[in-house]
Amino acid sequence: MYEDRIRYAALRGKITSAAAAAQLVRDGMIVGMSGFTRAGDAKAVPLEIARRAREENEPLRITLMTGASLGHDTDRLLTEAGALARRLPFQVDTTLRRAINRGDVMFVDQHLSETVELLRANRLGKLDLAIIEAAAITETGGIVPTTSVGNSASFAILAERVIVEINLAQPAALEGLHDIWIPERRPQRDPLPIVGPHDRIGAASIEIPIDKIAAIVITNTPDSASTVLPADHDTALIAGHLIEFFQHEVSRGRLPKQLPPLQAGIGTIANAVLSGFAASPFEALTIYSEVLQDSTFDLLDSGKAMFASGASITLSAQRQEKVFSEIERYRDRLVLRPQEVSNHPEVIRRLGLIAINTALEADIYGNVNSTHVGGTHMMNGIGGSGDFARNAAYAVFATKSVAKDGRISSIVPMVPHCDHNEHDVDIVVTERGLANLTGLAPRERAMSVIQNCAHPLYRDLLRDYYRDAAALGGHTPHRLDQAFSFHTRFAATGSMLP
Repeated sequence: MYEDRIRYAALRGKITSAAAAAQLVRDGMIVGMSGFTRAGDAKAVPLEIARRAREENEPLRITLMTGASLGHDTDRLLTEAGALARRLPFQVDTTLRRAINRGDVMFVDQHLSETVELLRANRLGKLDLAIIEAAAITETGGIVPTTSVGNSASFAILAERVIVEINLAQPAALEGLHDIWIPERRPQRDPLPIVGPHDRIGAASIEIPIDKIAAIVITNTPDSASTVLPADHDTALIAGHLIEFFQHEVSRGRLPKQLPPLQAGIGTIANAVLSGFAASPFEALTIYSEVLQDSTFDLLDSGKAMFASGASITLSAQRQEKVFSEIERYRDRLVLRPQEVSNHPEVIRRLGLIAINTALEADIYGNVNSTHVGGTHMMNGIGGSGDFARNAAYAVFATKSVAKDGRISSIVPMVPHCDHNEHDVDIVVTERGLANLTGLAPRERAMSVIQNCAHPLYRDLLRDYYRDAAALGGHTPHRLDQAFSFHTRFAATGSMLP
């Protein structure tokens, strides 16, 4: 059975049930699971781990590492079962988020390029077990990932034992789409030899010693569909502001007519903004990103984009069915890499990326909060935005100017939690307009952000704050007694408006 999916015949004897494979998990283990933004995640064994933790009398709490977020409510089920002691580096689950903010689960929010670097250096402990979804196992025993690579390759290489889930619902034609390249241990490391998004520098599968594969589980479950919403009027305006700005940069000779590679973070705003480039005058676009969303395929199908490199493919239900049924049509225009390569600072800096990521809020000086609601409560995590913002040629942060029917301003006097400081933020853009902060001093930044990005409901409040702060002096003027007034007012009244 499964000769086409498990071509190394001796491994077919390792086929077992998800329940039996889950018995390999022990209390206190550090477990690495495949999965990056709901794509290519292990689907059967994690559910059995949750069942064991819920039903058995012995304690079963693990440290769980992934590439990014998981699908199929896996984080919720593991949290409800009490199976998670520690989680890293990213999540999007509501139940897990509540547990993190209660302090029940210790969450380590990391740049997505760094997790396996720390693991490889033995700074996060020894990885006991890896659970990896695969489309196939090759004649040499190589593990062929499915719709994400994420951290799967390094997890499989570094773990003591590996469980492979062969997912029959994932197209076998995914084989050949991946480019598995793992850096040497520091400091004996050569440069990362990628000079264009289309470069392939590694292998098509994850090569590990065969005897590390402890179990193989057969599944037949598609990826969870993306929950990203379609573009709306405001996101179209944001895209329009960016396209106009980049046209201006081209006309001034600061950018080539064929733009540098684009990166867009996960989420509705970044996805919608990237989709907006389909109606732009730019041609022959390329993408060097971490998540390839619906917008990527909008651009490929329209002929606007020529090639896309990422760490995962995360699509809406309708687009998922269409793309995966004809994945061979995209084979020469796609590559999936480990996230430590897709998010590698060396490559991002070399390619001069235009990086478009989403902010929860930004302050008048260009500092960005991507993660903490009210400065204290974790939302999802920093993800890969820091990897790209610090190293991109153009670091863009986009957000709608207001939320909750105008009760929240996304432009505030001072962010109560800072993920991206003013040194790493080049452009802040909302539906109201765009502030190009390059080369501006803090006082100039404040005037540009307030004038161009703030909603009219809050513009005078922000001007008044800046005027009073500037009267006190300082290179970056603030009134510390009023810096968080928007947030304290919202906590007290449910609105940032007075």
